[in-house]
Amino acid sequence: MIYNSILNRVGNTPIVHINVPELVQTKVYAKMEMFNPMGSVKDRAASYLLHKLLETGEINKDTVIIESSSGNFGLALASFCREHGLKFYCVIDANIMPDNEILINHLSDKVFKITEPDASGGYLLNRIEKVKELKRNIPNSYWVNQYENPLNAEAYYQTLGAEINDSFDKLDYLFMGVSSGGTITGVSNKVKDKFPNAKVIAVDIVGSVIFGNPPGKRKIPGIGSSKYPKILDQAKIDEVVMVEETTSIEMCHRLFTDYRILAGGSSGSALAAILSYFYKNPPGKHTTVITVFPDRGDRYASTIYNPEWCATFPRKEVMNAISQ
Repeated sequence: MIYNSILNRVGNTPIVHINVPELVQTKVYAKMEMFNPMGSVKDRAASYLLHKLLETGEINKDTVIIESSSGNFGLALASFCREHGLKFYCVIDANIMPDNEILINHLSDKVFKITEPDASGGYLLNRIEKVKELKRNIPNSYWVNQYENPLNAEAYYQTLGAEINDSFDKLDYLFMGVSSGGTITGVSNKVKDKFPNAKVIAVDIVGSVIFGNPPGKRKIPGIGSSKYPKILDQAKIDEVVMVEETTSIEMCHRLFTDYRILAGGSSGSALAAILSYFYKNPPGKHTTVITVFPDRGDRYASTIYNPEWCATFPRKEVMNAISQ
């Protein structure tokens, strides 16, 4: 098929069977969102949201789009804003992956980098304050606000969730990492439409406050948050699994070594959560599990896949970590 723009190739990403030896009676599948044009699931929201806003007239060609991002959503918005001829201002922070920072700077009209941690030890709250300041001072500006914008969840309900439903006749579990909350909100609602008895397992990282756990320093962007995302009020979540960052890193390495899947940190977290959950809750026969691998791992080469960076973490054996 021939496309007029690479950005028209959003969605319809492949699903891959992950043969997990520890789960011999369970079929584990992963939706490979790194095959979106800019390399992540966030392309879906950026494409859908901007199209809807332009269609309804809520924004126009002179509107300045503003958003806070740890990386992937900023890159997606920068790309689609440029495609639509819109100005985009992105607020990032010191935890951003170096490659993502370079790419966002290349495509955005202005980038503001927050380097001062907030009271939680992260940067998100200070990023949000900067966004609010920009919104106040820039006429005809629109703050995307992925943490509360219903169009964010709607994008995933209509696209990613629908693709998952169309791919299965039987589904028992959905495992999804949580950060800004829009992806799991949209997908969980869509999956429950067709599979009401399927369990939705939210995956969060230790140090994140989303599900009421104490704040802590986190190094891996794209999963977890320093604030509760309001959009999550509409999600249909049955259980939550917390994952240590060290275990996420181990699982990223396992995905690359055993399956040749070069994925980002939240993908490693998802696999870790699946193993941890079923270690404590052995599945029955013929259990079907779908998870989402949100982004590709090449932009994590200097961190997650860098032995020197990994050495800054206390190392654990994988099975010891997931069985605690």
